Amino acid sequence: MIRSVLVANRGEIARRVFRTCRELGIATVAVHSDADAGAPHVREADTAVRLPGDAPADTYLRGDLLVRAARAAGADAVHPGYGFLSENAAFAAAVADAGLAWIGPPPAAIEAMASKTRAKELMAGAGVPLLAPVDPAAATEADLPLLVKAAAGGGGRGMRLVTELAALDEELTTAKAEAAAAFGDGEVFVEPYVVGGRHVEMQILADAHGTVWTLGTRDCSLQRRHQKVIEEAPAPALSEDLRTTLHHAAEQAARAIDYRGAGTVEFLVSGNGRAYFLEMNTRLQVEHPVTEAVHGLDLVALQLSIAEGRPLEAAPPRPHGHAVEARLYAEDPAAGWQPQTGTLHRLEVPDGVRLDSGVTDGDTIGVHYDPMLAKVIAWAPSRDEAVRKLAGALERARIHGPVTNRDLLVRSLRHPEFTDPAALDTGFYDRNLPALTAPADDDAALFALAAALADAHGRSRFGGFRNVPSAPQVKTYACAGTEHEIRYRLDRDGLSAEGFPGVQLLALGPDEVVLDVDGLRRRFTVARYGDRVHVDAPGAHPTASRALTALPRFPDPTARTEPGSLLAPMPGTVVRIADGLTEGDHVEAGQPLLWLEAMKMEHKITAPSAGTLTTLPARPGQQVEVGTLLAVVTD
Repeated sequence: MIRSVLVANRGEIARRVFRTCRELGIATVAVHSDADAGAPHVREADTAVRLPGDAPADTYLRGDLLVRAARAAGADAVHPGYGFLSENAAFAAAVADAGLAWIGPPPAAIEAMASKTRAKELMAGAGVPLLAPVDPAAATEADLPLLVKAAAGGGGRGMRLVTELAALDEELTTAKAEAAAAFGDGEVFVEPYVVGGRHVEMQILADAHGTVWTLGTRDCSLQRRHQKVIEEAPAPALSEDLRTTLHHAAEQAARAIDYRGAGTVEFLVSGNGRAYFLEMNTRLQVEHPVTEAVHGLDLVALQLSIAEGRPLEAAPPRPHGHAVEARLYAEDPAAGWQPQTGTLHRLEVPDGVRLDSGVTDGDTIGVHYDPMLAKVIAWAPSRDEAVRKLAGALERARIHGPVTNRDLLVRSLRHPEFTDPAALDTGFYDRNLPALTAPADDDAALFALAAALADAHGRSRFGGFRNVPSAPQVKTYACAGTEHEIRYRLDRDGLSAEGFPGVQLLALGPDEVVLDVDGLRRRFTVARYGDRVHVDAPGAHPTASRALTALPRFPDPTARTEPGSLLAPMPGTVVRIADGLTEGDHVEAGQPLLWLEAMKMEHKITAPSAGTLTTLPARPGQQVEVGTLLAVVTD
């Protein structure tokens, strides 16, 4: 009997495992870096152990420290979560050698799937076509496009698409650095990239008594930077023959390596319906909730049961309905998916959907870890209903803080290519990102008017109304790069706002404004955090929320930057400067100048135009904040 579990992880997955442990009466132990000292998973655990340092390489990737923490806290089992050391055979063996139960597959099974050669041999035995690896030293134009992949992990880290042969060496270098930072192993390999393919995977569960469950398919084709964004179960628009092939291949793979616990076998399905084996993930997946929803299972509880030696039933519950999951990230899709940092003031989703989150209101989103804030999961009897339910919940959610991909998720779920499952493939964002991130028919000025009215009410003991004629009140807000100057009067005759001839004020409070806009009643809720104002109007617009910045009436004329200045778009570390680059060099538009590492990903900083590199203050190893000057390129 397992009585106490240490989760060798952080954030959302640690909280997810703790939730099941509490339901089963199992004590919980958290580990945390210094950056995570106040994180929700630490606050919720019964016991917590500090891992000195901030970077993953010094903390969550230190197997020796994790084993020591488990023994010090009196835990008798270790759950690895996903990412970090979850697929590290040496760590699994070290846990077992310390006399602790490992809640995962045997080290030999992890090692078998960690070897890409061995994994491909197993799939060949199951009759699944394979993508042959490509020797990067011998690659030619005929081999393009290529995909560089990390050998030791997933989640899009250490993965790079190569469409030009000249870029292969640079992408290999970047992928190796990302893989080493994320998984402690910089090994990468290269294989062909299948254009127009779908990412389809099989969830498996196996016990120590010979029973293997194949728990249906998931489709995870909507990806950015090769990291999943929207997942669903079951995978739609697959032929019965293909489903049978995938089920058989996944079961054969599990039996071939005497697998135990939860795992996933991933495939790339081409446009002609052929399945190519990608890899087997010997751990729980981020997207496991959609499988739980359609089968009515708790996969973490089953992992614990299997680790205790209990047998599975002869067959799993039959699937029912459809589930869709969206990953909410602190990132700006319109700016190259740049991760965002800052305080998450509020994260609130409507009832009726499942929210798995690693953060809570008031938490700080930092630079050291993945920018995923939460997963939102919706189940319904049919795919159409589940998609509609999830899109509606995201649209009505109140998310106050850093920029997120919420609007992108809503638009993606309602896009014709997504609602028609036959059109799904991994190139969805390559084709559609400009349209999905384009500004909506903008009524931001109306949101700014609501913010100004609420602000006036909050500051005035008379509720903002005036009994005598006066000069208009003036308030200026910035929203998505555009300034909106609001000029209005409030008196006993009502609202008079310049530029809003058809708008009437129906109700006013410090946190809520109700307006009649050409006969349409619209309710705005207003929340202030310093000079940032978040205004929500659920159901009123495809983009039902606006983040505004209140601007001072008399801006500081010295608060300017030199033309051509490249400023750090996020906090991070300068990991390297382009080879041989010095001040005075001529650079071309789009030429890479330097790389920043933030949230376990490398971000390329390029020249905005052709010109002369007149200033280069950035240095490798330098820690930078948002807005730090990195370089200046003069036309």
